[in-house]
Amino acid sequence: MINYSVYMMGNPIKPEMPEKAYAKAQVNEVMSFSKFVRHIANHNGVFSRGTVKGVVSDTCECLVEQLLNGNKVQFGELGTFAISLGCEGAENIKKFTADNITDVNILFTPGEDFENLRSRAMFNPVSSRAAQQATYKAERAGETTVDLEAAKKKPSSGEGSDSENPDEI
Repeated sequence: MINYSVYMMGNPIKPEMPEKAYAKAQVNEVMSFSKFVRHIANHNGVFSRGTVKGVVSDTCECLVEQLLNGNKVQFGELGTFAISLGCEGAENIKKFTADNITDVNILFTPGEDFENLRSRAMFNPVSSRAAQQATYKAERAGETTVDLEAAKKKPSSGEGSDSENPDEI
C-alpha cells in the first residue's frame, strides 16, 4: 500500500500557471541493507542471510567494476545499468579534456518486473506529515482543535517529514 498526501504546487518552469494538486508518496520506512537482506533470505529459504548479503555485496562491486570499464550491464528482470557523464563545456573540441568531466552518473532503466507498477499498486490517501504531527501534539496537550495552516507553514523538525520535500514525489 502506497500512502500519499496531496499538495498544491506550481509549475517551476511556468510560474504564471495556476497551482495544481499533486500527490507525494510518503515513505513508510527506510529499509536498511541488513533488513532487506533478511527479507530476501526469508523469501527464499535456500539461502542464508550471510549468503544473500555476500551475493548482493559482490554484485554491487562487480557492477561498479563493469560500469567503470565502460560497459552497460543488463541485469535481467531488474533492468539495465549504464553511465552518463556530466561535463563543463569547452569552447571547442580541441580544448575539451578529461578535466572538463565533472561527474559520472548512473543510468538505470527498469526491467520488465518494474513495468506497469501503476496497475499493481494500491493507494491510500493520508494526512500530510505536518498535519499528523500537529494532531499528535494537540492530542497530547489535551487540545480539541488543530490549526492546520499554521502547522503546514511551520518548518518541520521531525524525521520523515514530507511537508515540502520534492524528492518524495
